[in-house]
Amino acid sequence: MPEPRILFVKLSSLGDVVHHLPAVTDLAEHLPGATMGWAVEEGYAGLVKLHPAISEAIPVSLRSIRRSPFSTAPWKRLASARRTLGRGHWDYVVDTQGLLKSALVARFARGSAFGLDAASARERLASRFYDVKLFVPRGLHAVERNRRLVGQVFGYVPKGTARYGITRPDSPPAWTPAGRYVVMLHAASRASKRWPGERWVELGRLLAGQGNAVVFPGGTDDERADAARLAAAVPGALAAPAMDLVEAAALLGHASAVAGVDTGLTHLAVALGVPTVGIYCATNPGLTGLHGGANAVNLGGAGEVPSVDSVAAALSPGTPGE
Repeated sequence: MPEPRILFVKLSSLGDVVHHLPAVTDLAEHLPGATMGWAVEEGYAGLVKLHPAISEAIPVSLRSIRRSPFSTAPWKRLASARRTLGRGHWDYVVDTQGLLKSALVARFARGSAFGLDAASARERLASRFYDVKLFVPRGLHAVERNRRLVGQVFGYVPKGTARYGITRPDSPPAWTPAGRYVVMLHAASRASKRWPGERWVELGRLLAGQGNAVVFPGGTDDERADAARLAAAVPGALAAPAMDLVEAAALLGHASAVAGVDTGLTHLAVALGVPTVGIYCATNPGLTGLHGGANAVNLGGAGEVPSVDSVAAALSPGTPGE
């Protein structure tokens, strides 16, 4: 009997995509001969390919359509993705996102669709599109919800610490500082999630005094401008140039440590096995915080902004040099 062909649907955002990786690792061990594909937003296709069990990443252009609804190019790319999904001959289509948009993408693939039931899905109506609806408690961390759902589909119970299964690219970007460096992920989608700039500067100066180079990345032009201002106030610091997600993974993966606010790149650092401190200022990390065993530390929460000293103390085990 041929090994099954399995399609995962987890479109976005970056943190959600990273949180699904351990479920892929679990299933690859449970069904080592299975072929696995992943329908994902275009910008994250390169990232999911870093997992050795994923043989095909199918880019879906929903975000591009939302940004430019009257442009024909993203609609053509979506049509191409729909054709690819439709001819994939998938035995299982597993939507772990539980949104209407992900459920609709799952129906593009002509296979039995599995997903969360109405009590478990983030959008209750999504469950109407699945052939098999499964209950997963909402109180679990997002990583464990994904693992539990996939385990139910394939008849096993996930055990042990979550393992993300991806490895860092072989070398850091050419512009990365020589020697040990710490990455400071200061940018966030909402102002309330950001840590005050003066605290980043104070932390950067402390780490620079310990012999670390400090790198401030930014995804948008405004974020890179902020990065440049922060780097100018920290001796020897670098504001990173624009980079794609795989290059960002190379930067993070070769860092001595990472400090970051509630953003997807902070979760990616954990997935790459880098000592990482999550700085939470507006959200509570219980359900979607850093989840990676001893290398991940969550600080703060809604209305509880971490101090510089607490972040520096949490980083200290990861910064003595490689």
